[in-house]
Parts: sequence; structure tokens; C-alpha cells
Amino acid sequence: MSSFYHDLAADAGTPYWLYDEAVLQRRLSNIAWLTEGPGLQPRFAMKACPATRVLAAMRSHGLWIDAVSGNEVLRARHAGFAGGNDPPQILFTSDAWRDNALAVIQQERILPNLGSPGMVEMLRQAGYRGPIALRVNPGFGHGHVNTCDTGGPSAKHGIWHEDLPAVAGAAAAAGLRVVMLHAHIGSGPQPAELLHNWQRLAAAFETLLPLFPEATAVNLGGGLPFNYRAAEGREAWLPDLRDLLVQIAGRLARAAGQAGLRVEIEPGRYLMAPVGTLVTRVLDVKRTRGDARGPGVTFVMVDAGFNDLLRPALYGAHHALQVLRGEADEPVTGEVAPVVVAGPLCEAGDVFTREANGLLAPRLLPCPQPGDLLLIHDVGAYGYAMSSTYNSFGPAPQFWRTSGGEVQMMSRRGTLADLLRLETG
Repeated sequence: MSSFYHDLAADAGTPYWLYDEAVLQRRLSNIAWLTEGPGLQPRFAMKACPATRVLAAMRSHGLWIDAVSGNEVLRARHAGFAGGNDPPQILFTSDAWRDNALAVIQQERILPNLGSPGMVEMLRQAGYRGPIALRVNPGFGHGHVNTCDTGGPSAKHGIWHEDLPAVAGAAAAAGLRVVMLHAHIGSGPQPAELLHNWQRLAAAFETLLPLFPEATAVNLGGGLPFNYRAAEGREAWLPDLRDLLVQIAGRLARAAGQAGLRVEIEPGRYLMAPVGTLVTRVLDVKRTRGDARGPGVTFVMVDAGFNDLLRPALYGAHHALQVLRGEADEPVTGEVAPVVVAGPLCEAGDVFTREANGLLAPRLLPCPQPGDLLLIHDVGAYGYAMSSTYNSFGPAPQFWRTSGGEVQMMSRRGTLADLLRLETG
């Protein structure tokens, strides 16, 4: 029997992150097939997992980058992506610039993607006179949960579609050429919803493109679905999406009056979610007793918290769980019972099994024991990238398992010295 997870835990401690190169290679092959052909270009939404090793893998497979901060742009440059905007290997998408954003746009000459009308004037005042992209809020969209909606009246992202003529005029007056239109309408709960919304988005862009005669590209955003609750059928919708993407590319090229119009997509979660696993150790199992407020609960206490993986606490995200026992990494089987998995933080919300409405969602698991390892699956996207040092815990280390089975450290465990280094007094 393999002892891989326990051996790595013995060497590195827990919790730790593990990324599987073989899984990433399979997902990248799918994206390559999906975007095969002239005029189709995938970008990686690097906020999902901005580690240099991951960015290097994206670059080697021909993906470009969607960055959302000045530092993300610089991280992409560090990983080998070219600056400049012809072609725009790095797109800088933002609704509100901060820190070094404007300086990075000027210095790296990357393509800024404006998500708010006032950004036109900010660029003019900064002396920028290059090309720009505009992020459109088309009036519809759906995230994988409601708090992740990226289009429609309740979404903060993008320029409302009815305001685009005025923004186009302001851009022209400022000497800014609009060379790309962009929208991101979210993952949605089902693949069928993405297909339907991309049809709607294509129709919206067909109407908008005549307003922007210098546009050479349209970006349909990300939102390729990923089913966190079932591994079966995760790829079944890809042929339908491929057919639709080719169809949309032709429609938009005709609307723009140019056969060479580039059509882009931005997978993030789809590429990275199944690549990552968070490995944590069971420290204790304890129980409460029921009263008038509700039933008692069995709590499985582990050493990972929402400082490591925020998604379940933030919006009730579901992640598959697996219990391993003994040095042979034996999966625990047999009778299951409802348990709530909770972490070490001094926060009542530090729970990995919670619904989007905030209520506890006990998970049926073979009852763990102290010393077991608990694997939290499908955490490669928006996992480590959203972690923090809350309660003064340092970031857990990241490891990369190559296709050949070799394990390489990507980042070490954070220390107290790391936490204190930024303090000035």
C-alpha cells in the first residue's frame, strides 16, 4: 500500500497543499482542444492560483493571462509572459485600481481592461494614450453561488451595457482606442446555463461591436463549470461548448466586419480546481448534546482552518472529503455517521461543512479518529490564493507532484519571522 500522504505529512507537517501535474495536463489538453483553430485564444484567470510553477505550465501550453492587480501582472512577467499589448499576452482587468496599478500599466505596456467608466479619465490624467479593453456588464449572469454573481444589476463588475456609448465617446476624446470588449457572466450552477448565457452574450456583443470599429478581440470571460459534488460527467458538456464557441466566433467576426477577430475565453476554476488537495490531520473528535435550539453535533477537529481554505466559510462551498488511516494511507470505509469538520481558529465560522446560508451541513463520513489524515479535494482554484495569516498562523506549504511522481516544494511553511517582517515598530 502507498504511504505517500503520511510520508509527506511526516516530513512537512500538516496542513499542506498538493498539486498534481498529471491532472493539470489533462485539463490543459481539454482547453487546447476546446480552443483549437484560428482566432480562438484561452487565457488563464491567474487569481485562481498564481503560483509561478502553475503560471509556467500555462505559458508552456500557449495560454495567455488575465491579471487583476498590478502585482499579478508582475508575477506573470516573472513567470515569463511577455509585456506589451501586441499581442496582449497579459490582460489587466480591474474595477478599481490601487497601489501600483497605473504605474504597471505604463511600465509594462500591458492592455488595461476597464471595469468602471471613471477609469478612462484616470488613464488620461496619467498620460496613458495606448489601447484599452472595456469590461461590459451585459445585464445578466450567474455565479456558482449568488454571492459570486458577476453580471446583472447586483454585480459590481463591469460597465453597464447602456452606458457604453458614453464611455466610447469619452475614450475617443481621451485618445484611447478600444481594441477589445470583455464580459464575464460566471459559472452558473449547470453547464446548460453557461451555454444559454453565452448565446445571449454573443447576441449582446453583436449589437455592441459596431460602436467599436477598432476592436480586434472579444473576450467571453470564464465560468467554465466545475462540479464539486460529483466527479462523473465533469467533461460531458465540452463538445457542446466547442460547437458553440466556433459558432460564436463566426457570428462575432461577421458583426465586426473582420474575419481575423480574436475570440478569447478565461478558464480558471475549470483548470485548477481538481489539481489541488489540502491535506490536514484529525486532532480530536468531540460531541455536543441537543437542546431546545437544535440537535447535538459530532465535531471532527482538524489542523487546517479557513485561514487555509476560505471557500466553505465564505460562501458554503462544497468539497469532497476523504479519511486516510495508518501509514499505508488506507481509505477508511465502513459505517458512516454525520460529522461536522472544523478547524483551529478562534472563530465559530471555522467550519468546512457548511451550507451557503451559513447553517451547518454535517457530512456522512466513516468516523475519523485522532491521527487520521483528512483530504479536502478539488481545492486547486481559489484555495491557497485566498488564504490568510489570521490567528497568526503562517501559510501552509505547497507541493507539486510531477507526472513522473516526484514531489517538489513550491513554497515553504510560513513562520513567525515572516509575519513580523512587515511590522515597523
